[in-house]
Amino acid sequence: MKVLLVYPKCPDTFWSFSHALKFTSKRALNTPLSVLTVAALLPAEWKKKVIDMNITSLTDKDIKWADYVFLSAMIVQRNSARSVIDRCHKLGIKVVAGGPLFTIGYQMWGFDDVEHLILNEGEINLPRFLEDLKNGCPKHVYQTGERSDMSKSPTPMFSLIDMRKYASVTIQYSRGCPHNCDFCNTIILDGRKPRTKTKDQILGELESIYNHGYRGSVFFVDDNLIGNRRKLKVDILPAITTWQEQRGYPFNFLTEASIDLADDDELTRLMSEAGFNSVFVGIESPNEESLIECNKYTNRNRNLLTSVRKLQNHGLQVMGGFIVGFDSDPSSIFKSQIEFIQKSGIVTALINLLNAPVKTRLWQRLQKQNRILQEINTNTTTNNTDCLMNFIPKMRFDVLIDGYKEILNTIYAPRQYYGRIRNFLREYKPNRKLGSKSRPQIHLFVSFVKATLVLGINDMARLYYWKLFFTTLRKSPRSLGLVISFAAQGFHFRKIYEKIRDIRIDEDLLLKQRKVLDREQLALLS
Repeated sequence: MKVLLVYPKCPDTFWSFSHALKFTSKRALNTPLSVLTVAALLPAEWKKKVIDMNITSLTDKDIKWADYVFLSAMIVQRNSARSVIDRCHKLGIKVVAGGPLFTIGYQMWGFDDVEHLILNEGEINLPRFLEDLKNGCPKHVYQTGERSDMSKSPTPMFSLIDMRKYASVTIQYSRGCPHNCDFCNTIILDGRKPRTKTKDQILGELESIYNHGYRGSVFFVDDNLIGNRRKLKVDILPAITTWQEQRGYPFNFLTEASIDLADDDELTRLMSEAGFNSVFVGIESPNEESLIECNKYTNRNRNLLTSVRKLQNHGLQVMGGFIVGFDSDPSSIFKSQIEFIQKSGIVTALINLLNAPVKTRLWQRLQKQNRILQEINTNTTTNNTDCLMNFIPKMRFDVLIDGYKEILNTIYAPRQYYGRIRNFLREYKPNRKLGSKSRPQIHLFVSFVKATLVLGINDMARLYYWKLFFTTLRKSPRSLGLVISFAAQGFHFRKIYEKIRDIRIDEDLLLKQRKVLDREQLALLS
């Protein structure tokens, strides 16, 4: 059997970092972990080829080579996935599809025409499909409420890709999150009880990446790495630290975690010693009522600024996620978000318009209130570059969009952005063992030259770039690579904002949104 595993193209968003990657030798941000894991689950004797459309184009010749095309996609990749499926069908090649996009809403988004849908977790349903395929009776849909045993998940087939083309190699330690945020579909996909791989599995995956010659950033893609703290402290992190020390720290790690990580000094210390230097945290909002509304209880009743600085003091760069559009957001929320972001020193601050992912508690609540906009719900990928929301917010839609744009315009402006970098550097106390072998110096030099030609000469932020460059060179030369990376990210953020800035609200759409609810319902919302 010849199988082509395709990872669809991700759109150009704040998360793509496409404009920043142009300063490096990298072609895409993250390796396609899902298709590499699926490849490892397929029979060893099958011929396998991976096409990551974020790295290379998918040709008709590639498709015709295959007996089946296996497709894995997230919701944000919906349009690209649709195009791949249509091309396969035109060429007479059957498609096997899975991943969050299809698990969450294959019927709503019109993917019924896919020959075989492997929903939920591949470790459970893919073997069932393979057995039926062997017996000549494969079904259309494979779906289950069961959760997979992560200790039986295979090492991804990293050999199928060129890891040098990626800014970060992805691995997964756990699935599931113990929290229950109103707007999050993690618990729908993976449940609330964290399921984890073993120490030997993780070390085996790191060893595989290392043996393929990769050195640099490794992204633990867990939605909340610290779901099982005891196992991390006792088993996983000490083992990773020993492995790193024996090889001169070839990797630095980033991951996602809830803000209560800041409450555990031992855990943050162990993470830093193991090589973690970045963590994405869902801050969401500085407004307490909005946190109550979305059930973000880990963020409540705490000084969020103090928590962020504590993580920075432990050598963890905090990348922050923020949301506007909650019913409880006051008219001052835009100013409050800007003030918090600037004070926090969160350089990589990602602002999102609230959307209601299908089947989440938020979606169910808004559905009962007749506030879900079905047309938008089925036509947007909610990547926060189209200024679309799939429900009627309490705040006037035009006011909300203008406020969203104002936040972006302010925090990505050169003065504010470079000011946050300085605030961050004052708090950041990195693990000095990192970087010894994680990235060849020639790559840093090449990135510096490319960045300087653009950021230091032609960019609107060039004066801020040079001022921070020489200040860092004088006071903290070991942070120079990080500063150049931040500068490149800022360039990317400004480029994406330029697309959003010119979006005009469709007045007909605004009127249509307001007509969805009758006057009594609108009065209740107001």
